[in-house]
Amino acid sequence: MFSQKQSFIKGAVIISAGGFISKLLGALYRIPLTRFLGGQGMGVYQMVYPLYCILLTVSASGIPTGIARLISSGSDGAERRAFRLYGGIGVIGTILMYFLSAPLASLQGEQAINICCVMLCPSVFFVSVLSVIRGYFQGRGNMYPTAVTEISEQLIKVGLGCLLAYVFRDNLTVAVASTLFAVTVSEGLSTAFALLWYVKNKPRRPLYKVASVPPSAILKYTVPLTLTAIALPLSQLLESIVAVRLLKQTADNAVALYGVFSGCAVTMVNLPVSVTYGLAAASVPQISPLAEKGDMAGAKRKAYKAILLTLAISLPAALALFVFAPLASDIIFSSLGAEEKAALISLIRIMAVNAVTLSVVQTSSACLTSLGSPVKSTVTQWTTAVLRVILTAVLIKFTNLSISGAAFSANCSYLVAAFINFWYIMREKKKGESNENNSDRIGYTAKRVDATG
Repeated sequence: MFSQKQSFIKGAVIISAGGFISKLLGALYRIPLTRFLGGQGMGVYQMVYPLYCILLTVSASGIPTGIARLISSGSDGAERRAFRLYGGIGVIGTILMYFLSAPLASLQGEQAINICCVMLCPSVFFVSVLSVIRGYFQGRGNMYPTAVTEISEQLIKVGLGCLLAYVFRDNLTVAVASTLFAVTVSEGLSTAFALLWYVKNKPRRPLYKVASVPPSAILKYTVPLTLTAIALPLSQLLESIVAVRLLKQTADNAVALYGVFSGCAVTMVNLPVSVTYGLAAASVPQISPLAEKGDMAGAKRKAYKAILLTLAISLPAALALFVFAPLASDIIFSSLGAEEKAALISLIRIMAVNAVTLSVVQTSSACLTSLGSPVKSTVTQWTTAVLRVILTAVLIKFTNLSISGAAFSANCSYLVAAFINFWYIMREKKKGESNENNSDRIGYTAKRVDATG
C-alpha cells in the first residue's frame, strides 16, 4: 500500500494529514516547551531559526517540488544526481551555520544563540538528503513517504526535546540548546529511515544505459524554487533583528514579545497552512504533464481547482482561529503570563487572515512551478519579503502597535503575494503563443527540445 501511486485527492489528503499531524504535534510541543523555557527561552529558540531556515532553504528548499517536476515529466534518475549535488550543498550549509553562530549571537545581542546554532547545524545536511527522497516519491505520485517522515520527525523531536528541556530546565541556555539538539537527532533518524525506504522501493536500473540527468536540468527547477523559498526566512531573520531592536526602545520584554509572536502566534496560524500543503504538493504531478504536452488550458484548470480547494479549507480555519484564539491560548500556552497571553490572543486574531493568504501563496507557487514558471513565484516572494521588513520597521517605530505591527505587516505582505501569483497564473500561456520568447519559462517543452540541459 505504501509503495502505490495515489490519485490527486487521495495524495493531497495523505500529505495534508501528515503535514497537519506534524504541525499539531509541533503546536502541542509548545505546551511543555513554553513551561520549561518561558517567554525568554522561547524568544531565544525562535531567534536561532531564521539563520537555520536560510541555510536550509539554500540546501533543501525547492528540492521536493523540483525533483517531483522532473520525475513526473519522465526524467528518471534525477534523484541520483540530486543526492550528490544537494548532499554536498548540505555539508557546506552545516559548516556555514557553525561558523556564523558567533557573529549572529553578537548581531542579535544574545550570546546563548551561539551554542544553539552549533547544536542545530547538522540538521542542514540531513534535511537536504531527506528532501531529495521526498521529491522522488512525490514525483511518482506517492505521498506516503513525505507524510510518514514528517510525523516521525516531530515525534522524535517532541519526545527527546521535552525530556532534555525538563532535565536542563534550571539552566536556560543549556535547556534551549538541548531542544535544538533534539531537532538534529530527529532529522538524522528520519533521513536514515527515508533512505531505507528509497532503497527498498526504487526501480531496478534497466540493462541499457539511461542518459543521466545533468545538474543544470535539476538546477533549472530547484534554484528558482530555492530563491523563492529563501525570501521568507531571510525576511524573518531581518525582522527578528529589526523588531527586537526597536521593541527594546519601548519594552523591557522585547525578546519575550518576539517569542510570543514568532514562536506561539505564527505556530497557531501555520496549522491550517500545513493542511493545504498537501494540495500544493499533490498538484505538481497533476499539472506538470499537461503543461509538458502544451495543454495549458487543462493545466490552468487543475491549478484553479487546487486554489479553490485551498480556499475551501483555509477560510473556515481562519474563522476558527479568530473565534477560538482565547481557548487555544489557554490550552496550548497556559504557562504564559497574563500580559503575554493577552498579546498572543490579539496576535492570533490579527493574523488569522494569514491562514488564507499564506495557504493560497503556497498552492499558487506550486502551480506556477508546475506550469513551468517558477521564476514568477520568486519575484512574488522577494517583493513580499522586502515589503514585510519595511512595514514591520515602520509600524513598530512610528506607531504604538508594538509587536502587533509585525502581525499587520505579515497580513499585508501575504495578501499582496496571493494577488500577484493569481495574476501570473491567469496570464500564463503555452509556448508558441504571445509569450513564446518568455525568458522565465524554465523546463521542458512539449517536444522536449530544451531537454539537453
